[in-house]
Amino acid sequence: MGEDKQGLLVMEVPMKAGGLMGQGQQNPVALVQAKFKEVEVVFKGWLAKQSLPVEAAVVTATSAVQGAAIGAFMGTLTSDGSSLLTPPPNGNFNPEAMASLKQAQALSGGPLIQARNFAVMTGVNAGISCVMKRLRGKEDVQSSMAAAFGSGAVFSLVSGMGGPNLAANAVTSGLFFALVQGGIFQLGQKFSQPPAEDVLYDRTRSMLSNLGLQSYEKNFKRGLLTDNILPLLTDSALRDVKIPPGPRLLILDHIERNSEPKDKRKVRR
Repeated sequence: MGEDKQGLLVMEVPMKAGGLMGQGQQNPVALVQAKFKEVEVVFKGWLAKQSLPVEAAVVTATSAVQGAAIGAFMGTLTSDGSSLLTPPPNGNFNPEAMASLKQAQALSGGPLIQARNFAVMTGVNAGISCVMKRLRGKEDVQSSMAAAFGSGAVFSLVSGMGGPNLAANAVTSGLFFALVQGGIFQLGQKFSQPPAEDVLYDRTRSMLSNLGLQSYEKNFKRGLLTDNILPLLTDSALRDVKIPPGPRLLILDHIERNSEPKDKRKVRR
């Protein structure tokens, strides 16, 4: 009996130790990422139900905060060089030289200046993109260029780039931003052409992206739930392709709110 008890004790210690080690081996980074993803899905689902002004305001504000953080970090890297661009207090410069100096200061200022500039660019760009996508129902090169034009024009006004003619400088900067953004968008489209079968899931991909549910695109493909089937989707069909209840509710709500016309969609549960 003593040997049996000792054997049991010897066997129980590794099991308990293994349990402790199993708990300790959980990756805290993975846990944080999973929690962040969950919050992101809930936030995007809530945002998709809001009116256009509310959605645009929230998107603009959050993007501006992100841009300000990036700009502040970039400003710490260029703060030493910006001090060399400060004109002497009694220096006499012609308007063209002062315009060039202001442009250089806008591009290489300290943390506060760069935070302001990046906040304006990212916030205005995201806000206009949100409005264009909501109104036009798609994200294409025209919407991208319109957002870039707006962010470039506002950036020019805020940063003081260019000469004394603020309106002309705003238009010029906006056009430059729009052309650059349009070229980048076209290059991205050219080098990221989806496979032929993915064309059948364009609307599905856009819907899942708006809801933060991109990881479930493979479930739609596995069940052959193409764009033409979206108005016919039911809870049971989504359940059959292994989509959890929460994402199912978001998808069905999105389809019901955006179907045209709504009376053609009959939900069968």
